[in-house]
Amino acid sequence: DVGRFSLSPSHVTVSTVGIAPRMRQLATDEPRANLALSLHAPTQAQRESIMPAARAFPLEEVMRALDDYVKACRPGKQVMIEYIMLAGVNDADSDADALGALLQGRPVVVNLIPYNPTEATPGYARSEDARTDAFLKRLVDGHGLRTFVRRTMGTDVSSACGQLVKDTQRRQNPLLEA
Repeated sequence: DVGRFSLSPSHVTVSTVGIAPRMRQLATDEPRANLALSLHAPTQAQRESIMPAARAFPLEEVMRALDDYVKACRPGKQVMIEYIMLAGVNDADSDADALGALLQGRPVVVNLIPYNPTEATPGYARSEDARTDAFLKRLVDGHGLRTFVRRTMGTDVSSACGQLVKDTQRRQNPLLEA
């Protein structure tokens, strides 16, 4: 219902980890809405290791759904590709090249996201700024992809993106304190 919140659908972004049928449904139900795809890795194996939900839909199927979404929308529509930068996990030059090859020719904008450390994911660390800059440069110069780095705020007070989950879970279930 467009009138409910007085928002134009073009000002709404739906984010997904790659639920292919719902990506296609969005194109049918509301092609004016924007799509953000949390890709986070250029291969299926890497995606599954970073986000287990990726097991539900193979990367090839997700990319076909992305292509279907773009075809169903107005010309010039771009999809935001979310890519968290994890030191030593998905930030190598080879990862940038594989991502560039995967996205080549698709109307996308890549959003590189500095990882914000949390107690919930102790095995990960943020990529160094120089590594993130090199990754960005490789995507832009080597693959012609429009790419930027998300500005991070709130890390110093544990309130940046991804950092609130543990505290919220703790407040909802005091047994998590044990």
